[in-house]
Amino acid sequence: MGEHVRIYEVGPRDGLQNEPVPIATAAKLRFIALLAGAGLREIETTSFVASSAIPQLADADELMVGLERAPGVRYPVLVPNLRGLERAEAARVDAIAVFTAASDAFTERNIGMSVDASLLAFKPVLSRAAELGWWRRGYVSTAFGCPFSGRIDPDRAVGVALRLLELGVDEVCFGDTIGVGVPVQVRDVVRCAVAAGIPLDRIAFHFHDTRGTALANVASALDAGVRCFDSSTGGTGGCPYAPGAAGNLATEDLVYFLDASGQEHGVDLGRVLEAARFIAGVLGKPLGTKVGQAGGWDPASGGSTGR
Repeated sequence: MGEHVRIYEVGPRDGLQNEPVPIATAAKLRFIALLAGAGLREIETTSFVASSAIPQLADADELMVGLERAPGVRYPVLVPNLRGLERAEAARVDAIAVFTAASDAFTERNIGMSVDASLLAFKPVLSRAAELGWWRRGYVSTAFGCPFSGRIDPDRAVGVALRLLELGVDEVCFGDTIGVGVPVQVRDVVRCAVAAGIPLDRIAFHFHDTRGTALANVASALDAGVRCFDSSTGGTGGCPYAPGAAGNLATEDLVYFLDASGQEHGVDLGRVLEAARFIAGVLGKPLGTKVGQAGGWDPASGGSTGR
């Protein structure tokens, strides 16, 4: 299919933020180091939100100060407002993400404001980040469906993405927050985005595997020309509003799929599995991802690899 695929790792932030038992900062730092060692070059590290909102990420300042930054690796953080931006600036961050949705019902439940209000709040954040020369990403959550208002029209999701681009983000990421999207919907979103003037190289997707469609959706997006996908090593994380959510697309499953499809991405499956087993051990949970259980596969010998 051609062109390098970017794997945008969200495990340390999105994967861990809903875990109820506190995770030591040292363990998070070790996890991040293992991810960088596996060849991942974009690792969303933490979130500068109020500790009362996400207690698991209350150590964001300490974590960023203690982070040993590998050359050539981008470590974005989620920033919700100017206070979060001030903290990020003090922590020597150079890449941020902001988070809204295609559904007012979802943003009101999730961040306590409408989509319009969230974009208004992001304007000074993104303006200051641009002044600092930081890389900037904008998330459009519930791009396929909302747990409170149902199916989302692709034009609605693309309209929010266009407003984020007008505010200065470098990239928009469409999220299948509750894992309801299927390949035909992915193609519809890409078609609408391109028709609206959004370049393919500024589009990313964040698929949840709640209903087992994440890799099928990746394949559809690849066919449509998109080359950036979010994933979480160990398959951790997921949306608390999606009953029975199976979590994010696992990085190890995505890497295996891309390897077998002949796509270049620069990530080593064996070392991703090492990171996946490490974080599963920290969480005290079995590694339940498909490739985590079966390992990779060597077509020359027919045997499993990386187990």
